Amino acid sequence: MRAIRLHEYGPAGNLRLEEVPDLVPGDGEVRVRISAVGVQLLDTWLRAGRQVGPHPAPSLPAVLGGEVAGVVDAVGAGMPEDLLGRRVAVGHGGYAEYVLARPDDLYPLPDGLGEEKAVAMLNTGVTAHAVWDLADAGPGDVVLVTAAAGGIGGLLVQLAKAAGATVVGLAGGEEKLKLVRDAGADIAVDYREPGWAERVGTTVTVALDGVGGAIAADAWALAERGVSFGAASEQGDIGGELPEGVRSLFTSPVMAEFGEPGGFRRHVARAFAAAAEGRVDMPVTTYPLGEAAEAHRAMENRETTGKVVLVP
Repeated sequence: MRAIRLHEYGPAGNLRLEEVPDLVPGDGEVRVRISAVGVQLLDTWLRAGRQVGPHPAPSLPAVLGGEVAGVVDAVGAGMPEDLLGRRVAVGHGGYAEYVLARPDDLYPLPDGLGEEKAVAMLNTGVTAHAVWDLADAGPGDVVLVTAAAGGIGGLLVQLAKAAGATVVGLAGGEEKLKLVRDAGADIAVDYREPGWAERVGTTVTVALDGVGGAIAADAWALAERGVSFGAASEQGDIGGELPEGVRSLFTSPVMAEFGEPGGFRRHVARAFAAAAEGRVDMPVTTYPLGEAAEAHRAMENRETTGKVVLVP
């Protein structure tokens, strides 16, 4: 089978498409033929050899990634034959054509949810819903979302709007600002222009930030309270010290719930249902598996929108 492997930490060009041994399911395993692979900004940091929070730099050679969706195409001994043909997502595996999994690793895809959208919701959708729970916002709130043209940000715009809040979305450039407006934001502001905070034009009650650095600092200064869920700007540590009134997703009770038996599965089912029923949607940017390096380069240069997905 084909897989993208990393033999040396460094730039995106170090990702190579290679032939590797085929996977054969053993006792208690199934094989999933992958249709879609999610790419996260975290992957680009790990590719460079960085440890990010609880995620150590990968052992080399490595296959990056950790969210895939596809169809069960082979079963090992002891596995029921009726698993064959099931559409599922898996929270491990990576940039490859197949992955092995055990039944407890499989997240069934509901009708109406394609594999690419499922990959977009597996971690990104779960995170967005968790952040929105922590925001505790609704009608009467003015919610500011940084990186609102990204995967999590775009979902937060939709969740806030559906809850009756007034939504301010930040993005860079007119193309991304259009996506923010299309997602439902009442106000779209280009954070790359000097003095952007002054152009928000309204009192912000809640700020939701996954960027960190100066943008986050300006957002916190505008808001009465907020939720931090990342540091995409690479300025500061994920879950680092935050101003009074700002909660961190990484130190919240929901993170413990993710680790409980069945806890993460419940959150996945909620995110999948929201997408399958059309309550939220996320634009997906696809690249062929062999263009993983280009996908990384574009993501690092902030050229992508929505969820980046590799298609084997």
